[in-house]
Amino acid sequence: MNIWQPEPGETLLGRAPIAFATGAAMRVRGMRWFRDTERNDIQSELPGWPEGPVYTTRSTGDAVARNTVKGAAMALGVAVMAALSSAGGNVSGSSGPDSGKDTPDDRENEVEDFPVMWAAPGTLARTLPWQLDPARSDERRYRTHAIVTDRRLVIVGLPYHKKDDSLIEDEVLWETPRSSISRFEHRDYKDGNDAKIVFSDASWCRLSSIRRQRVTRYLVHPLDLVPLDDLTPVQRGAIENFVATAHAPDLGTPVVTRRSAGYFRVEVPVPSELSSFFGSGTRSLVMDTDGVEVPHKDIRPEDL
Repeated sequence: MNIWQPEPGETLLGRAPIAFATGAAMRVRGMRWFRDTERNDIQSELPGWPEGPVYTTRSTGDAVARNTVKGAAMALGVAVMAALSSAGGNVSGSSGPDSGKDTPDDRENEVEDFPVMWAAPGTLARTLPWQLDPARSDERRYRTHAIVTDRRLVIVGLPYHKKDDSLIEDEVLWETPRSSISRFEHRDYKDGNDAKIVFSDASWCRLSSIRRQRVTRYLVHPLDLVPLDDLTPVQRGAIENFVATAHAPDLGTPVVTRRSAGYFRVEVPVPSELSSFFGSGTRSLVMDTDGVEVPHKDIRPEDL
């Protein structure tokens, strides 16, 4: 196997599958566009990109019709769920920081149009690899992962074997230093898997990941890495106890970050759980300054 590794002195923070996002609103459902700042389609201008599909937004009437059908299906689903619930079945869903919402944050770019690249000529977003596009790269055979370190953001590509997703053959497709990223924002409309990266040259892209938090927790908020030697003996003891009791066949070196509430997040990599489908495997702990685990109810989304 050929697994991407950080350079000496560089700290690996997270790894997760990632791709250009896909429209969810009816007018743009299943579609995506690559735009310049005048909203022109630029996919034919991107160097080295193979030809891809050309999409057209649906008309208002078509979108309304599709929404009517979808609404009827949802109503039927609610009735079925209610019947199951009344019969004693456990049909509750899960919720969390990536659970999504029905209200768009940016109607122009989430409902009326759905650009996943917004880039003037010569800007960084135009250098992103075409393999991130689900319409150009077959996800049944090939995946792209985002890797975050304390120095950079890396995109790797790797073959995907459904029968054995532990086979990893990384190929570096693209990377950029953290200093080139102006901000990293959650985009929660619909499924809650999307994120927007705004680069320092004002270009941006919209990406999606089924394990979004593994990447965004180290990019959305300021990074405050805490060396193990800087922790108190009590805090180090808490981490040692956590590692000793973690249920994992192998564990790497704990990575500790200070969160905005004053808590510490401890992330311990599990190398044997690296997967081409899910990305990296970890065990995590959020503790207070006394080394006491923080109850889940007291943890804010930004501390996760």
